[in-house]
Amino acid sequence: MSIVAVTGASGFVGSAVVRALISSGRSVRAIVEPGADLRNLEGVNVERVTCDVTDAQQTRRAISGASSLFHLAAIYKLWTPDPAPIWRVNVEGTTNVLLAARAENVQRIVHTSSIMAMGIAERGDTDESVVFNTFDVAGTYTMTKHVSERIALRFAEAGLPLVVVNPSMPFGPGDRAPTPTGRTLLTILRDEVPAIGRGMLSVIDVDDCARGHLLAEERGRTGERYVLNAHDVTIADFVHAVCRAADKKPPRFEVPGPIGVAVALGMEAWADHVSQQEPRLTYREARFSQRAPRFSNAKAVRELGLRTRPLDETIARSVAWFRAEGMV
Repeated sequence: MSIVAVTGASGFVGSAVVRALISSGRSVRAIVEPGADLRNLEGVNVERVTCDVTDAQQTRRAISGASSLFHLAAIYKLWTPDPAPIWRVNVEGTTNVLLAARAENVQRIVHTSSIMAMGIAERGDTDESVVFNTFDVAGTYTMTKHVSERIALRFAEAGLPLVVVNPSMPFGPGDRAPTPTGRTLLTILRDEVPAIGRGMLSVIDVDDCARGHLLAEERGRTGERYVLNAHDVTIADFVHAVCRAADKKPPRFEVPGPIGVAVALGMEAWADHVSQQEPRLTYREARFSQRAPRFSNAKAVRELGLRTRPLDETIARSVAWFRAEGMV
């Protein structure tokens, strides 16, 4: 049976992709970083290989013999005291993985990017045709995803059989870190949101996102990008949906946009100069969301057959999982 390799296999989205592959009867090689938390792979029948994707030789050995590859290994942090590791993993790691895939003659590659690596349309919904134009609000994570996506697309232009997926914010079971996405929900559950900010969020259930990856492998066109998004929702509507699922009272007050940005700037300055701990909200993140971008999944629906579940179901799954794990 042919082997499917998955980098970042122990992570939130990576482990969901692994489970989806196993459910479809595939033989999976889970490539995990040294020291990874492997709880998301417990009870899953996969081959496990430890590999630092910034090491070219390790990466080639890990991928050797695979017919397909899902590249999800990345550091997902919107703030860090030292940006160098994010650049090494997200950009240099991607380059190593794709060079190894080319050398090992991998027949199909799905590169996981992000909607953050896309531009924002001046009018209407943003789709895959919009050129990156958010340099003014792009932090380290966004820039590394943008650059790594450009690298991946150049490989595709040179003949590598590669497809790019651009997921929105994934929610659901398995967000152990938690990711910045999960922390968004946890701050509401922990009553750490005294007021509601302005702006938009684009979200997708983690298992729908994983299924989108498999559809991209099966049906995606080489060199194309596909937005994996389910819902564009205002921050206020998202907060109220979480509070309904958790049987909590939502915050009563809304924060005007400029005040929200100023608060985020203060949080980031405190993190930079005092706490050295990731802030609840970054300045660039606040400015990005207040531009109220909407991301169209029409291409993924039309070409891949992407299907997504209702927002309330995704939120209920997330709330139940965080509570069961004692994270609330």
